[in-house]
Amino acid sequence: MNFTALWRSVALLAGFSVLGLSSAHAADWPRQITDSRGVHTLEHQPTRIVSTSVTLTGSLLAIDAPVIASGATTPNNRVADDQGFLRQWGEVAKARKLTRLYIGEPSAEAVAAQMPDLILISATGGDSALALYDQLSTIAPTLIVNYDDKSWQALLTELGAMTGHEQQAARRIAEFAKKQARVKQQITLPPQPVSAVVYTAAAHSANLWTSESAQGQFLQQLGFTQAALPAGLHASQSQGKRHDIIQLGGENLATGLNGESLFLFAGDQKDVDAIYANPLLAHLPAVKNKHVYALGTETFRLDYYSAMRVLERLTALFG
Repeated sequence: MNFTALWRSVALLAGFSVLGLSSAHAADWPRQITDSRGVHTLEHQPTRIVSTSVTLTGSLLAIDAPVIASGATTPNNRVADDQGFLRQWGEVAKARKLTRLYIGEPSAEAVAAQMPDLILISATGGDSALALYDQLSTIAPTLIVNYDDKSWQALLTELGAMTGHEQQAARRIAEFAKKQARVKQQITLPPQPVSAVVYTAAAHSANLWTSESAQGQFLQQLGFTQAALPAGLHASQSQGKRHDIIQLGGENLATGLNGESLFLFAGDQKDVDAIYANPLLAHLPAVKNKHVYALGTETFRLDYYSAMRVLERLTALFG
């Protein structure tokens, strides 16, 4: 397989700009990367990458990029391990001795202490250190990465170009595509269309994944149809101008969960039971007909590791 050709085709689909790459030698340096702040020249392939975004870190690990430290989230919660790293790649992080930079609030001092030669920031989301961009960019070349408007494969491709690990990215994408094609043949889809959410029972709220989200695109690639939002739905979007989620709460929760089947990302059987027990949701088609499915607590963010687990879960549910 020509991984360089595969990488280039996915790069075009991803819609990002990578300049200065030789058609014969994709790993040539220096290379220029364009992000929302302009064009950045990376003089050499990075060897000490710091990820301020716990969401981006899993994809860096998947392509064997030299990520040495990462921001983290609250340890020992439903999506994170004892380090505050996401469960789907926590063991990989331990094996590679990944350092935890901080929990939650970003720290430029913690980043500087790692002596990085490349710093990655997410553009949106709760793990974005965008407010520290000016400080961080004085430490090392700093790139802003959007993860809320593309598939995890497109993100992997983008990170591959930034780190010189495009062949590893292409291999991971090819591995997934092979398994995805097999699963697509094996499963019988539940009633369509579907709504995909992260449900919080205690707050009577949910984050609905849009068709632009990595989760939405994942389901579409497998042949699922996402339910269209009802006209006039009053929903809020927070954490910056995000493309991947719509927040539902109060009366909007039931209105927005209008799919014939309901998929719970970052959820387990307890969340399914909580939805079935909620009298305000009892009239929903997915609830009445018992078509609510948990995809696992390690699926809060989609990357290579969690995407492979979702395929296994869908096979178990619908194979």
